[in-house]
Amino acid sequence: MEQPPGIPATFREHARLMFDLQVLAYQADLTRVITFMVAHETSNRAYPEIDVSDAHHPLSHHGGDTEKIAKLIDVNIFHAEQFAYYLDRLARTEDGDGSLLDQSLILYGAGMSNGNNHNHHKLPIAVVGGGAGTLKGNRHFSYDNDPPVTNLFMSLLAKLGVRQDSFGDSTGELKELSDV
Repeated sequence: MEQPPGIPATFREHARLMFDLQVLAYQADLTRVITFMVAHETSNRAYPEIDVSDAHHPLSHHGGDTEKIAKLIDVNIFHAEQFAYYLDRLARTEDGDGSLLDQSLILYGAGMSNGNNHNHHKLPIAVVGGGAGTLKGNRHFSYDNDPPVTNLFMSLLAKLGVRQDSFGDSTGELKELSDV
């Protein structure tokens, strides 16, 4: 088998290669847990393949500049498109009575809702997959009372059969996720 000569030339190729490896690792049952950061928070990566020559992190500190905000939106959409590629791969890979996506529980999101203000409340997070029958999909939740994200983590741990009395600054599980 011919080895690749090095790191892929574009972010799209690199991200998709990493996602393909994750699908293979799940399919071969080499692991059941994967942590993957699409882009680290202080990334100075530019995205010439989508005509964004500015570095990602400085764009997140846009200061209200509409041009920078538009570029940041383009980068966020580009990242979401790579994630959609991953989900599609998982959905098209058979596993047991369903797909790898049906068997998976995937958290995708960000640690800031507004990088310009370093706001870590009302985070944009998606929980995807069927969790091997433990997760009901096609729902959207928005919280006015701003529960800590650790409540979500506790709820997901419970889906995996790990019960915790607390986790970080958690105040309890999210009741909406306990119904299946």
